[in-house]
Amino acid sequence: MRRREFITLLAGLAGWPLAARAQQPAVPVIGFLSGRSSAESQYLVMAFSKGLRETGFVEGRDVAIEFRWVDGQYDRLPAQAADLAGRPVSLIVAVGAVPAIRAAKRATATIPIVFVTGDDPVRLGLVASLNKPGGNVTGVSPLANQLEAKRLGMLHELVARNAVIAFLVNPNSPSAEIESKQAEAAAAALSRQLDVVKAATAGEIDAAFSIVAERGDGALLIGGDPFFASRRDQLVALAARHKIPTLFWSPDQPAAGGLMSYGASILEAYRQVGLYAGRILRGEKPGELPVVQPTKFELVINLKTAKALGLNVPDRLLALADEVIE
Repeated sequence: MRRREFITLLAGLAGWPLAARAQQPAVPVIGFLSGRSSAESQYLVMAFSKGLRETGFVEGRDVAIEFRWVDGQYDRLPAQAADLAGRPVSLIVAVGAVPAIRAAKRATATIPIVFVTGDDPVRLGLVASLNKPGGNVTGVSPLANQLEAKRLGMLHELVARNAVIAFLVNPNSPSAEIESKQAEAAAAALSRQLDVVKAATAGEIDAAFSIVAERGDGALLIGGDPFFASRRDQLVALAARHKIPTLFWSPDQPAAGGLMSYGASILEAYRQVGLYAGRILRGEKPGELPVVQPTKFELVINLKTAKALGLNVPDRLLALADEVIE
């Protein structure tokens, strides 16, 4: 073989891996849009990734994820959603706040969208119906905002009959008004006085707890807005500092030191979103995938926290508990 031919052959062989890689199909990309922050959402991302893996998609191998976090600054969501929709993403996951889902819907009518919302997605206009969402949107609804009556009943059993129960709501939430009405109706049915307090920022949460403590309210019910989930550690710490018996909506909150929670698992909701994302990547249409709703609601009680608050948890509540942390 002549020297020139040999050099040409080597050059061709050196370029072959690059050409082969260029011909390989690119992995699908998921746009992940959240109203929350990255730092406090990693356990939820892990649950989402678990669902993806169960459908055969491993990040970095079979799928790539473009994350967009707005750290509670909902006014940034439309621009972030538009940016994702302008990229070659195969679907968008919209979580962490109803405004994130609405921003994704406004940004695209063709790219599949999978959401998590604690409110009724039909009432919010996100889907046509639960069984047949239609269009390009489906998701998971843990019903976090629709269990106030049940939660209020638990606090009713826990604290003195003449004690006022406070209800913390995010006034910026699309569900704020209906949440408050549900809680007020439940309190009236129990002949309880309800004290509605509002907070939409970390500073306002501090102020709300100070107000509840100054008024001497006997207990506090935390609304189901995702913003409060993002402030879990702050809420738990304030409840302990002011010695206010507090009922949350997600089981991870008593695990972090909160007193009680009642609701569906938010981790399971994110795993379900991962499952739906994987199914859509394999060709299923979002409009034909029913909105997933929980079949199980868990009561979790932290007896260590109850002892620190000087509370005796009634035997009936302990018997109902799915998990007791001691």
